[in-house]
Amino acid sequence: MGDPASLDAAQIATACAAGSLDPADVVAAFQRCIAVRNSDLNAVVGETPSGLADDIATLRQRIARHEALPLAGVPVIVKDVIWVRGQRVTQGTLLFRDFVAAQDALAVARLKQAGALVIGMGNSSEFACKGLTTNKLYGLTRHPMDPALTPGGSSGGCAAAVAAGLAPLALGTDGGGSSRRPPAHVGVVGFKPSFGAIPDPIGFPHAFVGLQVVAPIARSVQDTRLMFEAMVGTDPRDPQSIDISNAPTQPARSLRVAWSPRLGLDVPVDDDVRACLQQGVERLREAGWAIADTDPAWPADASEDALMPLQHVGLADLFGDEWKRDPTQFDADVARQIERGLQWRGADVARARQAGLQIALTLAEFHSRFDLLVCPTTPCVAWRNDRLGPETIGGRPVEPRGHAVFTPFVNHAMAAAISIPCGRGRDGLPVGMQVIAARGRDRQLLDAAAEIEAVLAQAQ
Repeated sequence: MGDPASLDAAQIATACAAGSLDPADVVAAFQRCIAVRNSDLNAVVGETPSGLADDIATLRQRIARHEALPLAGVPVIVKDVIWVRGQRVTQGTLLFRDFVAAQDALAVARLKQAGALVIGMGNSSEFACKGLTTNKLYGLTRHPMDPALTPGGSSGGCAAAVAAGLAPLALGTDGGGSSRRPPAHVGVVGFKPSFGAIPDPIGFPHAFVGLQVVAPIARSVQDTRLMFEAMVGTDPRDPQSIDISNAPTQPARSLRVAWSPRLGLDVPVDDDVRACLQQGVERLREAGWAIADTDPAWPADASEDALMPLQHVGLADLFGDEWKRDPTQFDADVARQIERGLQWRGADVARARQAGLQIALTLAEFHSRFDLLVCPTTPCVAWRNDRLGPETIGGRPVEPRGHAVFTPFVNHAMAAAISIPCGRGRDGLPVGMQVIAARGRDRQLLDAAAEIEAVLAQAQ
């Protein structure tokens, strides 16, 4: 069968379930990849899970019993903010450098139940609160194509690991685009499920209350879906979980699709990114997709700046006392967010919550007219890893979060979105196409994404 590390998740699962491939050989193959490439990338951090050998032995027994195991033997990298039982999980911070998770996050437990094997932890920015993957504990994660560049953040370790072939699947988190933008920058698929589609009742409290989801990252939509289906479904321990099993679906090419080059926002986009996305949309039209040029009409004051008090206050609530004791424990950029969070007033937070609600209402109304909304995942390709973001985009000076403008609104709308590779921009760097669907329409979105992926791949 050749090198197991050359196989995708579906192929590995099929072969392991059939007994033609041993899970230990699969793990060993990807561990060799980690040994060869990870020292340059710093994508996988911490220790190899101590219970991995026992997990493999148990999986062999389950295969021998012919259990249904849709992810049999498939290695997974888990972002270092998600609990894995018996594993050191640090959130990329000195504060939790010795924390060992007492149990699995529910998503991790479901992946294991489906036969997946956790082989390592993916580097994250501190508390998953920064668009550059670096922290004081483990350091900087580098782009697989160029070590001078960043894969973005905060799920940069997971995205870089999948893109570099260190694992076929990774489990990230997404509170504002953290598992869509890094996949776009490295040329893989990142899926943000609807809020509540994958329950998440077990783990660290975080700053993104009501916004963050666990998010599959893979090399194809097929593998992304395989991972998603292993985790989806309500759980009584999570009152915010939702049942999407009865959501309607229809043939992808009969869907009402809107194309918005700037998501209806007055923000710059680099010419190479704009050209890639426009070419992708034209290829879809040539393949029979009916796509309208239409922007969402956001409230006049809608912007990420209007929403940021929620993140800042969330961090201040969790870590403000530690910051007061010793701010040098924190990444400097995260420390500034905590400091700002301690300064916001209650009225500021209320305004931010109202801004998020108006964004959610706007997108919900838009989805009453269009099933899918297509836009860039990011307005630029990957940038140098010694700065928070590019200084200019589209020839205009931008703030450090200028690269992140197209993803946060989706979280506030609790909607589903996916980033699919859409060609190459400057210096051959990957560009991502973001496709957004209404909350609960995850399977419809994945159906459409698979067809979009196939059309775009034909031209690459």
